Amino acid sequence: MAKNALSKRRVEGVGEGSLAATFARLLQLSSEAVVAFDGAGRVLLANDQASSLLPHGEGGGMVGADVRALFPPAGRFDPEAPFSTGALPFPVDGTPAVVAMASLTGTPMRLRVRCDRVQAAGETYVAVALPAESASLEERQGERDLDDLRRANKRLAGALRIVLDTLDSSDVETLFSRVLEEITQTMDADATIVYLAESDGFHLRGISKSLEGTHVPHFMAYGESVEALATRAGHALRLRVKPPQSQALRQGKIRVSEVVNEETREILRISRSLLPPFASFFAVPVWFGGHVISIIEVGWSRPRPLGVDDARLLDSVAHYLSVQLMGAFSTMRQQRAERLAQRGSELREELLDASGGDDGPASRSARAFVQAAEELDAVYVRLEENVHQGVLVAELPVAGMCAVPIDLDAAEDGHVEDGVAVVPVLSGTDVFAALRDLGEPCVGALVDVGRLAGERRCCLVLRPDGAEPLDAGELAFLATLARDVRDIFLGEERREKDKRISQALQTGMRNVLQRVDGLTARGIYSSATESAFVGGDFYDLIRLPGRRACVIMGDVSGKGVEAASVSAAVKTALGAYSWEGLAPARMVRSLNEFLLGFSRIETFATLFVGIVDLAAATLTYCSAGHPPSVLVRASTRQIDLLDVQSGVVGAFHDMEYRDGVAALSEGDILFLYTDGTTEARSPSGAFFGDDGLRDMVSVETAGDFDGLLDRCLACLDDFTGRNLNDDVSMVAVRFDELG
Repeated sequence: MAKNALSKRRVEGVGEGSLAATFARLLQLSSEAVVAFDGAGRVLLANDQASSLLPHGEGGGMVGADVRALFPPAGRFDPEAPFSTGALPFPVDGTPAVVAMASLTGTPMRLRVRCDRVQAAGETYVAVALPAESASLEERQGERDLDDLRRANKRLAGALRIVLDTLDSSDVETLFSRVLEEITQTMDADATIVYLAESDGFHLRGISKSLEGTHVPHFMAYGESVEALATRAGHALRLRVKPPQSQALRQGKIRVSEVVNEETREILRISRSLLPPFASFFAVPVWFGGHVISIIEVGWSRPRPLGVDDARLLDSVAHYLSVQLMGAFSTMRQQRAERLAQRGSELREELLDASGGDDGPASRSARAFVQAAEELDAVYVRLEENVHQGVLVAELPVAGMCAVPIDLDAAEDGHVEDGVAVVPVLSGTDVFAALRDLGEPCVGALVDVGRLAGERRCCLVLRPDGAEPLDAGELAFLATLARDVRDIFLGEERREKDKRISQALQTGMRNVLQRVDGLTARGIYSSATESAFVGGDFYDLIRLPGRRACVIMGDVSGKGVEAASVSAAVKTALGAYSWEGLAPARMVRSLNEFLLGFSRIETFATLFVGIVDLAAATLTYCSAGHPPSVLVRASTRQIDLLDVQSGVVGAFHDMEYRDGVAALSEGDILFLYTDGTTEARSPSGAFFGDDGLRDMVSVETAGDFDGLLDRCLACLDDFTGRNLNDDVSMVAVRFDELG
C-alpha cells in the first residue's frame, strides 16, 4: 500500500468510525468548540460548535484542513511550512491560554483554549475552545469535558490500534491473535471469540489466550444461535445469560439457558452447547457485501452492565475489520485447500509405494483413512457388511462393536461419482441420531468405495457432537482419497488377473533347454520384480536333425502380459523357422515382418539366434540389437566377443540382418545374456558394464560348469545389493563333442 493511501486510511479510521462512536454523545452535549488534530497538523474531527466559531476557509470542510488555519498564529501564516506544535498560539500540555484572532466575520475576538495530547495511536491532540468572556462561567464544565475525553481515550486508542495494526495483514494467525487480544484489552473484557461464516454455518477460528483449555462451541449452524439474533438486529447485541434456577440444577444437566437481550429486554432460550463461556457478552456481526461474514463475541465471566457506547465502538471496529477478515478468510481457505491437496498427494504416494509390500490394499487403505481422519481432527470407523443379517457393523470408539443403522443405497442417493460416495453425516439424519444416542462422535461423513475384492468397502469419518461439520474442501479431500483407494483395489485386481494370465503363458513357454548330444547347456532367469512370473526375457535350445541345434536368447521391450505374450510368439516362430533349415539372418528377417504385423503396440525385441553345427564345429549366428555374446576358449581362456551386429527386430520394415560365423573347439563355452546384466547398478549408481561382465565370465568359467550361472547371479547380487533394475537372463553352452 502506498504511503498516501495508508495515511488516508488512518484519517478515515478516526473520522468515520472509532471516534464517532466514542465521542458522538459527548460532543453533542458539549457547548465548547472541540477539535482533534494529528502530529502533522491535520484536523481529524470537529463538532458543530467548532464549525460555527472558528474560521475554516472556503468550502466549509474542517476535517483534513490545517489546524493552523483555525487558530492562525501571530504574524503571517505559511501553509507550506512544516507543522510544529510550538508555532501554535497555545500550549499543548493542558494549560489554559487566551488566543486573540479574527472571527468568521473578520472582527477581532478572544478565545480561551485548552489543548492536551491524548494516547491514541500516533500523535493526536484535542483542543477545547470557547469565547474568553464566557470562560469563567463554563470553565469547570470544560475541564470536566476534557477529563471525559481522556477517560474515553483508552477505548479510542484500542480501537485505533486494532484498525492500524491489522491493515494489510497477510498472516492469518497473527491477524486473529492481534484482533482478539486488542479487543479484549480495549474492552477490559475477559476474552474474545471469533467465528467465520462458511456454507453451513459459523466455524470457530480463534479464541483469546485466556480461553485455552475452556470448552468453546466450535460451530454454530445458521438460525440456531446468537448469530441469528445479531444478524437480524444488524448491530452488536448486548446479551446476558441468566443463571439457572435451582429447580433446573436439581434436575441434572442443563441443556438450555435463558439469555436476556439488554436492548429489547427479550428473554431467549438457547442451547447451552451453543453459548460462549460468558455471563455477559457482546455478539457483534461483521458485515461485508451485504452478508455477515463473521461473528465476534466479547465477554465477561461474571455479569456486568454493557454500555450502548461500547456496542457502538465494537460495531465501528467490526466495520473496519470486515475487509481484513474477508481477506483472512480467503487466505485461510486457500492455505487449507493447499494443505489438504498436499496431504492427499502424500497419502496417494504411500498407497502406491506400498503396492508391492506384504500387506494388501485393504490394510493400506485403512491406514490411509486413519491418517486422513487425523488430518481432519476426526476418528476413522470401519464399517463391515454382515451379509447374513443385512446390516452394517462397526467397532465404535465408545460402544464397541454394534450395528449401525445405515442404508447405503438410500444414503448414497445422488452422491455417487466415479464409483465412490461421500455423504455428509449431519444433524437431522438417522445416522447422526443413532450415533448421538450411543454417545459416539456423530458429525462427519460416510465414505463408500464400493464393492471391491468381494467386499463392500465403506467407513465413517466422525467428529464429536457439537463439532463443526466437514466443509466442502474436506469432503472433496475424502472423495479424492476414496477414488485413489478404489484405483488401488482395481489395480490389484488387474495385476492379479495379469498374474493368472502370466502363469498360463509361463506354462506354455517355460525357458526349458532341450537335451542335445554333444552339448551341455544351462539357463537362468531372475526377475527384477519378485511378483513377476514372466517378462520379456526368454531363451531356448532346440535340437535339430543332423547334429545341429538352435540356441536363442531374446529380450522383448516392456513388461507384464504384453511382453510375455510377444515373447511366447517369438519363441514359437523361431522354433518353426529353425526346423525349416533357415540361416539365422533369414530367420530374424522373417521374424521382423511377423512382429510388425503381430503387435498392435510399439513392441520390439533384441535377439541372438545361433545355429550350432557339431559336425562342422561352427556357430553361425545373427545378433539383432542384442548385447555381444561371449565365447570363452577352452585352450587359452581367451574371451572372444561375437560382435557381428544387426538392428533390432519389430521396429522397421526392410531392416538388414547379417550372419556371423565362429569356429568352435571342444570345451569352448558360449555365454549369452540380456542387457539387464551389464546395466545392473550398484547402490552408488555405477553400472556393472562390459568390463564387469568379462571379469565375471573369466573368473567363473574357470570353475565347475554346473554352478556357473548361479555363481554369476550371486556376483550380480553382491554388486547391486540384491536390487536388480531389470530382468536378467543368462545361458551357458559348453561344446563337448565336435567333428
